[in-house]
Amino acid sequence: MMKFKSKRFGIRFGFGKRTNNKDTQQDQQQKGFGSNNNNSSSSNYEIKWELRPGGMLVQKRQESIGEDLISIRVSTFAHSHELSIEATSSFGELKMVLTLLTGLEPKQQRLLFKGKEREDDEYLHMVGVGDKDKVLLLEDPAFKEKKLLNNISNSCPTIIV
Repeated sequence: MMKFKSKRFGIRFGFGKRTNNKDTQQDQQQKGFGSNNNNSSSSNYEIKWELRPGGMLVQKRQESIGEDLISIRVSTFAHSHELSIEATSSFGELKMVLTLLTGLEPKQQRLLFKGKEREDDEYLHMVGVGDKDKVLLLEDPAFKEKKLLNNISNSCPTIIV
């Protein structure tokens, strides 16, 4: 088998020899690429790692204030609530926030996004919830039925013979 190597291709993509070296060592140090750059804070920078929900180990992103907050519109049949929450929150955490607003316990809530019911352990950013998106909040029919049966049994007096 024969291998062909184009000189033009190699030089263009950095595989061949270059006679004209534009970036000298001083230029590289000014840009922050040099290994002897003691003035830069990048030499003291420590890489931090995080474990993503899917189990992947990745380099942690730089923390910035207010950048990861998203505004979500949560609507029920009667009301609509506008709230801000971190994009990396789970739907379970969103249910805890909605408990304060609606009075429904997290077990009584069903959250729908893009036509699908979302589980408590799913993360907003992994599903695709972005800024100004709408999430639908429904009351669980099983709890609704139990509440209705309790109201009927409390309103009807029992007759003991």
